[in-house]
Amino acid sequence: MSINVFNLPDLGEGLTEADILRWLVAEGDTVTMDQPIVEVETAKSAVEVPTPFEGVVHTLHGAEGDTMLVDQPLISISDGVESPEAPAGTGAEAGAPGAEHAASYREEELAGTTPSAELAVDEADPAAGEDEESSGNVLIGYGTSAASSSRRRRRKRGAGAETAGAAPTGSAAHTHDALTESPRLAPTVISPLVRKLAREHGVDITAVQGSGPGGLIMRKDVLAALEQVADQRMRADAAGPAPTGLAMPGPAAPGPAATGAPVPPPPPGAPAHGGPAHGGPGVGGPAASSSGARETDSRTGLAIATREPVKGVRKHIADAMTRSRTEIPEATVWVDVDATELLNLRAELKAKDPQSTPSLLALIARFTLAGLRKFPQLNARIDTAEDGARSITRFDGVNLGIAVESERGLMVPNLRNADRLSAVELTGAMREVIEVARSGKASPAQLSGSTFTLNNYGVFGTDGATPIINHPEAAILGIGRIIDKPWVVNGELAVRKVTTVTIAFDHRVCDGGAAGGFIRFVADCIENPVGALTQI
Repeated sequence: MSINVFNLPDLGEGLTEADILRWLVAEGDTVTMDQPIVEVETAKSAVEVPTPFEGVVHTLHGAEGDTMLVDQPLISISDGVESPEAPAGTGAEAGAPGAEHAASYREEELAGTTPSAELAVDEADPAAGEDEESSGNVLIGYGTSAASSSRRRRRKRGAGAETAGAAPTGSAAHTHDALTESPRLAPTVISPLVRKLAREHGVDITAVQGSGPGGLIMRKDVLAALEQVADQRMRADAAGPAPTGLAMPGPAAPGPAATGAPVPPPPPGAPAHGGPAHGGPGVGGPAASSSGARETDSRTGLAIATREPVKGVRKHIADAMTRSRTEIPEATVWVDVDATELLNLRAELKAKDPQSTPSLLALIARFTLAGLRKFPQLNARIDTAEDGARSITRFDGVNLGIAVESERGLMVPNLRNADRLSAVELTGAMREVIEVARSGKASPAQLSGSTFTLNNYGVFGTDGATPIINHPEAAILGIGRIIDKPWVVNGELAVRKVTTVTIAFDHRVCDGGAAGGFIRFVADCIENPVGALTQI
């Protein structure tokens, strides 16, 4: 019997990991080629992953909720045929065609094992080619181009485990030799995941003795340090207070949690205050210590209600927003607009042909696309070369992103070549991508590649905002709610339908003149839609 190991494939757009949402099969089930076996959530969407093998499910290499890295074993499938050549007890899985490929550099970073010489990837070697740094098989249909979890990832048992602690060979050995031979002012640790684990648990990385080649600090060394600290604390608690020969003090004064005074942080290597040795409170639930008492926050003195990891789509959103505000020097311009005539025009169109009436958002999108043709500086991005030289890239066409609020977080699906669509065509296309994004089924290709974003935050009942640019785009247009306001018309006060239009733009690609001209153009189209539609 031979066993095929299917690794988590490259889901496209540079995504390197995914969370298991739901297994669609169980061990012992019979599966066919291209049958969906698991639903996973990436930093951008939820997708069903099909299997390239057929046979009987032998092993599921991850549990629901686990984070799996690209190229890490996902599922093992046997062909169900007994092989007389394989001696009993030797483990057919170790000799399976995909077993060796299951070991990867990313797994070595995470689990403290080392890849084989044939598959080792030297990420520190600038001479390494793109093929060497490939993340593995590419899942057909998802394109070819990041949520971390604090829990342990599951590792493959068998061949990969037998190499734990073995000296690295090939390009990995070259990296280890370079690390050990050169003078070091920092601890011998090359994995950012290991550094992150130590930082999250307060472990002093300089005090950890590495078990890898040349004293390389592995993930298992950090976990051992955590266990040692936990064991020392348990022994101290069991021994009780040391005798002093002095009378016992009276009632203790109120602690920091009661007085509001700050609580000092735990010493390096110690677990979070009041929590268990491996991370404190349960994720997503009430934060409680092993004694049942709720954990107290050291900064505020308040009890911690829940602790939720930043992962999946929420992590992607956080990273994108942080990068936008960090890299882009943005400026904001807004204008109040009389949308009365636009609402009247749509009402007339709906009365004539209810089935083909464009939505308000589609009409505003049509005006936006016309404005980008007139002011192409805003349909651009900043590109930085390897030598640090920067250039402004402008596009012949517009991929219009639509900001969508979903249960899984903010999504920005985009309409490819939206500038070629009429208002009616935009209505259908926008309805489709919004529905897909809200259901969490948008593909990475649908959620990337936009060149300009339209954000309708008026649906939340807000008048205005300072939208954050969808990096690496150069601008974003925001639309507030349309409400009755007093407005001067032909020198007289009247009640009109008014909205606020806002643009945030990258000041590196254009100045206020272009941004102001663009938003004024869009505002004029909203105020005089009939005249605008005859020209755009």
